[in-house]
Amino acid sequence: METMNVITALSALAQESRLAVFRLLVQAGPQGLAATKIAEALELAPSSLSFHLKELTYAKLIRQVREGRSLIYSVNFETMNGVLGFLTENCCGGNPCTPVCLPQCSNEGVSS
Repeated sequence: METMNVITALSALAQESRLAVFRLLVQAGPQGLAATKIAEALELAPSSLSFHLKELTYAKLIRQVREGRSLIYSVNFETMNGVLGFLTENCCGGNPCTPVCLPQCSNEGVSS
């Protein structure tokens, strides 16, 4: 994943309501949720929710599909996994993180 795409995704998630929307959609799974259900669950005004959904869509973190009169939003798991992979690709010196290598991944020995 390109650095600028990761920055765009992380920027979109760096806001409380958008992070809550994204986490709710992760929980909903691939079938997603209608915008009205998202607004109800998170107690967001439709105009505010629309803005946040637009930002998450622009960052390619979520997808929108029209079903009849409803807009259904779901997580773009490809982008989510790409961001996670980008953030962790050099974890533990490029080795898979296992309980054996976790001490290497800790903050021990790192000065602030």
